[in-house]
Amino acid sequence: MEMSGPIERVVMSNEAPLPKSPRGKAIHRFLRLFTDVRPEEMTKALLLTFNIFALLAAYYMLKAVREGLILSRFPAQLTSYIQAGQAVLLIFVAKAFSRMASRAPRHILIARVTLFFMSNLALFYVVHAVGLSGKGLGIVFFGWVGIFNVTVIAQFWAFANDLYTAEAGKRLFPLIAFGATFGGFFGSQLTDWLKTSRSVYDMMLVAAAILGLCIGLTFIIHRRDVRPRTALTAPEAGPAAAAGAEAEKPVGPGGAFQLLARNRYLLAIAFFVLLLNFVNTNGEYIWRRVVQQAAAAAGGASSEGFITGVYAQFNVIMNLWAMIVQLFVVSRVFKWFGVRAALFFLPVISLGGYAAIGLGASFVLVKWVKALENGSDYSIMNTTRHALFLVASRREKYKAKAAVDTFFHRSGDALSAVLVFLGTVPLSFRVETFAVINVAAIVAWIAVGAVIVRRHKALTAEKPVEGGV
Repeated sequence: MEMSGPIERVVMSNEAPLPKSPRGKAIHRFLRLFTDVRPEEMTKALLLTFNIFALLAAYYMLKAVREGLILSRFPAQLTSYIQAGQAVLLIFVAKAFSRMASRAPRHILIARVTLFFMSNLALFYVVHAVGLSGKGLGIVFFGWVGIFNVTVIAQFWAFANDLYTAEAGKRLFPLIAFGATFGGFFGSQLTDWLKTSRSVYDMMLVAAAILGLCIGLTFIIHRRDVRPRTALTAPEAGPAAAAGAEAEKPVGPGGAFQLLARNRYLLAIAFFVLLLNFVNTNGEYIWRRVVQQAAAAAGGASSEGFITGVYAQFNVIMNLWAMIVQLFVVSRVFKWFGVRAALFFLPVISLGGYAAIGLGASFVLVKWVKALENGSDYSIMNTTRHALFLVASRREKYKAKAAVDTFFHRSGDALSAVLVFLGTVPLSFRVETFAVINVAAIVAWIAVGAVIVRRHKALTAEKPVEGGV
């Protein structure tokens, strides 16, 4: 396995401590309710938290819009087939991202990718404005959102992994990831507020503006990380100054899939993510079927606005749960039991939830099971699987991680699409049958998690102490 060198392992405490003002002390005491953050780490960590907050707020606006455009016109199983197509496209996206990472510094890479997606949103708006949208735009937009969200979120967490050592990341990722859960909650609420006064296409422009803010935050964070270290001479800063200079460079050559193929630890993470998303996407299909049935029972009110509203309300519940878990559970699980134990939090919740649905699906049961599953995924599981890359090399963080979070993520969706096709066309499965299949998949998911635990122990070479990674 390619391991990080001394430059990547140095503790990068390059930020000056905050002034010992009453306000600074109060903020520090407040943050320590949720995780172990040191005064000199606060500014950068809070900027990253706000960055991912804005990113997820934009995504959740687009996610609700996506569901309204697709489910008001097409059957739920079409979404599974579109997600299967995304997996194929993401092979090329991962390769393109890897090439860009070989040539551009991290802040330039993130800016270029984000600007590309912003321009796409403007194009969607213009296509609708000139009357060329039609029913097909919903299909295109659904596929686009699936590529957008895994790409921009993967590059953010690669950036965050590059900023911190394993020790600092373990402490600070729960705080930063709270920005994601709160951003999802805020974006869902904002969509719910705007749905009566603004069209879904207006919401696309709002999301694009928020993404522009994310670019500015990325540049600020990058400069704050690099300038204090590069300003020092080598005798004064040693490895920290060298690390600052390294951060201004591209990550170097090497393909994402080649890095995965020769690293069993990363490959296990890839299949863990694949199974996670196979289960999650099956659950999304179950939920979409139930939503459409509820809309039909309500008098066929399957309009864009109705379904967008249902999803906005569902996302509020989901993100409230995610925020509770992120604030009060994640950092404590990391501290008391370690990152490895956190791997099994979501599989256990999913196992119980889908077992219950398998005994009899109802709108309320599916709604709450899916909300708790997604909320746990976006909080403790999201933080945990990103923290697994803290022990990886810089190339692996940007390249192999991008392949895991894009191609393997959507490969789980593709396998789900195969199941949906078989379960709707030749076999006519009931909702409960899909839930039982998920139970079987979760058993395999837990087994792969056990493999990751063994490899992670070998990489960190730790003795099993309380609070160990």
